[in-house]
Amino acid sequence: MTSFRAIILAIVASVVVTGCNTVKGAGRDIESVGQAGSDAIN
Repeated sequence: MTSFRAIILAIVASVVVTGCNTVKGAGRDIESVGQAGSDAIN
């Protein structure tokens, strides 16, 4: 039973880490689009 819990914990941890990286990357993309738009206006 302990190894089953360890496997589940590892899977959950990997999903959380992947999700954070994806959101962080999307935030960077949105920020760069906003900066490009601001530069084009100026």
